[in-house]
Amino acid sequence: MDKITCEEVVSLFPPRDPSAYKGVFGRVLVVAGSREMCGAGLLCAKSALRAGAGLVYWALPASMQPAFAAALPDVITVPLPENERGKIALSAWPVLTDFINKHRPTLAVVGMGMQDSPLLPKLLEEIQLPLVIDADGLNALGKIPSFSFKQPAIVTPHAGEIARLLNTAVVVDESFRILQAAQLADQVNAICVLKGPDTIVAVSDGGKLNSWQNPTGGPALAKGGSGDVLSGVIAGIWAQFAAQGLTVENGLRAAKCAVYVHGLAGDMAAKEFSDYGVLPSDTSCYIPLALRELFGEEK
Repeated sequence: MDKITCEEVVSLFPPRDPSAYKGVFGRVLVVAGSREMCGAGLLCAKSALRAGAGLVYWALPASMQPAFAAALPDVITVPLPENERGKIALSAWPVLTDFINKHRPTLAVVGMGMQDSPLLPKLLEEIQLPLVIDADGLNALGKIPSFSFKQPAIVTPHAGEIARLLNTAVVVDESFRILQAAQLADQVNAICVLKGPDTIVAVSDGGKLNSWQNPTGGPALAKGGSGDVLSGVIAGIWAQFAAQGLTVENGLRAAKCAVYVHGLAGDMAAKEFSDYGVLPSDTSCYIPLALRELFGEEK
């Protein structure tokens, strides 16, 4: 299995035209959050912007919207109907589809902090956008028999989530993790980013399974919320391929770039705060510095 390299990431990264405007760099729609788990969407949305997306929308339960609109003015918040438990309700579907039809987001990130929102299965099965799926989106995916994505998609499980999706034991053996990532990629017709030490990116290409190992990142990222940051980085980079097309090939490029940049940001944060003290929000703030270092090294 090949390792992702700095040189490869620099060559794969979407070009940044100095004369471009925000629409060129893509529009990310984040659908995330519930009353009990409200921070995941913030980490994801902020990280998508840090990674270079032109616009980010965050669709969240209506009761959360005023507070987070004030806390994160860089993001356009979209209030959605919620049920009595503070989770996005199924009645949010027409509101969300109207928003999508009007604003034409490039892709969507779905699942973080949504818990068992009744909207999740509807999103997975009917939304007509390239998708990044994480957290509760993966839990919902596991409850839909024989599901296969019809649009380009990236799934981002950790060891426990992929074990549930494949009905296997939780493992740490590297060779078995590679097989798991490849199996899930083939099973759901998506790019798989299997998080953990030496994060693995896997894809099935016409029956041929390919995988890559990421060398950046360490124990500083072993905290709840790091995956939300990674999903935002993936989406933010993938959205920048909008002018070239949101294809599986470009999704693979984005996934490889994102895991490398996210890991590098975590490593840089650890140098300042130690492996013990890095917060996921620190990693998010280091994304631009990681990008600067990445392209500075190339120069």
